[in-house]
Amino acid sequence: MLTQPDSLLKYIEDASGLRLPDGHFIDGGFRAPRAGRSMQSEDPGRGEAFADFARGDADDVADAVASSRRAFNAVWRRTPPAERGRILARTADLIRRNTERLAIAECLDSGKPIAEARGDVSGAARTFEYYAGACDKLEGHVFPLPSEYVGYSQFEPVGVTAHIIPWNFPISTAARGMAPALAAGCTVVAKPAEQTPFTALLLAELLVEAGLPAGVCNVVTGTGIEVGAPLVAHTGIDHVTFTGSVATGTSVMHACAENVTRSVMELGGKSPVVVLNDCDFDSTLSNVAGAIFEHAGQICSAGSRLVIEAGIHDRFVEALGKKASSISLGHGLRSPGMGPVNSALQRDKIIGFLDRARERGAEFVCGGHASTDPETGKGYFVEPTIVADRPADDELVQEEIFGPVLTVQKADDAEHALHLANCTRFGLVAGVFTGNFSRAHQLARDIDAGQVYINEYFAGGVEVPFGGNKQSGFGREKGLEGLKSYCKVKSIAARIG
Repeated sequence: MLTQPDSLLKYIEDASGLRLPDGHFIDGGFRAPRAGRSMQSEDPGRGEAFADFARGDADDVADAVASSRRAFNAVWRRTPPAERGRILARTADLIRRNTERLAIAECLDSGKPIAEARGDVSGAARTFEYYAGACDKLEGHVFPLPSEYVGYSQFEPVGVTAHIIPWNFPISTAARGMAPALAAGCTVVAKPAEQTPFTALLLAELLVEAGLPAGVCNVVTGTGIEVGAPLVAHTGIDHVTFTGSVATGTSVMHACAENVTRSVMELGGKSPVVVLNDCDFDSTLSNVAGAIFEHAGQICSAGSRLVIEAGIHDRFVEALGKKASSISLGHGLRSPGMGPVNSALQRDKIIGFLDRARERGAEFVCGGHASTDPETGKGYFVEPTIVADRPADDELVQEEIFGPVLTVQKADDAEHALHLANCTRFGLVAGVFTGNFSRAHQLARDIDAGQVYINEYFAGGVEVPFGGNKQSGFGREKGLEGLKSYCKVKSIAARIG
């Protein structure tokens, strides 16, 4: 087991010891892509490729869907719920036992610091553990009909489910979709992002090791055009869970509409962190920094807008700027304060936002430039950045940047803060920081978001339903609501007298 920092650093130069798969996972094992093609995964901390993986196409997708359909009809839907739960529980245990391998792969693939990657692996294990306990708790209802009738409902698995997994939280997002789908009795075909293919493949392997029958979980790797598009458009798919941008999500919804395929969409965010004068200053400062600089701001629910009441504004922004400027940059395996962004493309997109803001006369509290790993001069880094007060119609307020960029909006009072919090087309999450419990819940009631955190950003866990309003999407993941996403309700009524 690799535990010492020095033992991790060798993987920066040579990841072969991780034994990363180079094939799709179909029908219970790894197999080469039909066309025999491969592509490379890049370590964003160095800006260099570190491993090859399979480049699939529509033929590989067809094989995976057929495998999942066979497994659904013949095996998994007929497996007793308690046995499904035992398999998921064993998977949670195997994830924990393989934490280091999974975390190092996640770190190299996504760039995030190793501590964050370990946290994601732990969260994935907890997700399987949670849904393991829910498998045999899916209960229907009895309807109050007249005495000569009996009526009841039951939950049934929706069927073969497709999962489009993003590059920012590969193992976390894979787990929060796969685990409830499997718990409900569905089968899975997953397509991880081409930037971060490995932990989804390793997770499928662990599921089979835990006793999951062949074909119940398949993973096909490759590009969005060559694998993702044919997967969501496949007539053999009964449900699509998608996490990604609004633009791509819109295309996925069009494909789902053609086949009347159910879907859950977790799209973009521009989440406000509302800070009022009476907040706990130090605690709030740490939370605001964590909300935007964790994983270099590449989080759908990142707190990317600071909506702060005027009375505390100057002192808070000054302190936050000092805190952000002290964050160290570096390769994820060196345990920096903040790692790289995922790719050169993502770095350039973020810098484009910042350059345009300068042209509009924006004031930068700190940061605002591209950077590299100070030890190697390599990698795709962006400085932790805070941009001073911007109007509600500014691009930095309205558009999802998906990087370590915090935009400040000054509020006259709590009512004005509410108006600013709701000023975008997004509605994923929001944070509220105040010592007034009544005011906190009033704001939580009136902010248009799928989830609101009070006095701790990212509070909660797998037990708490997650999803967006407005252009942040629809449907819910996590919690028992997430389990219901993979069920269909059948009602039965009979005359008995």
